[in-house]
Amino acid sequence: MTCSMSRKGNCWDNAPTESGFNRFKNERIHGVRYASHAEMKSEVFEYIEVFYNRKRQHSTQDYKSPMEFLDDWNQQQKERLVA
Repeated sequence: MTCSMSRKGNCWDNAPTESGFNRFKNERIHGVRYASHAEMKSEVFEYIEVFYNRKRQHSTQDYKSPMEFLDDWNQQQKERLVA
């Protein structure tokens, strides 16, 4: 098993994850009171799986959603194997 923690003294290792959590909190959580734990879990799932992964465009990925970017990458890998 390999530890996946950041390198000692390198604050930049965790920056993408922290940025993602910040975006999530600002876009969906900040100022919202949920009626139940189940409602909160449902909102988190909807944000990550439906909106963020399938619809939200990312400038670092040529303004594609993560799913579009992954599909394109997989297609490129298949084409490389055929060539």
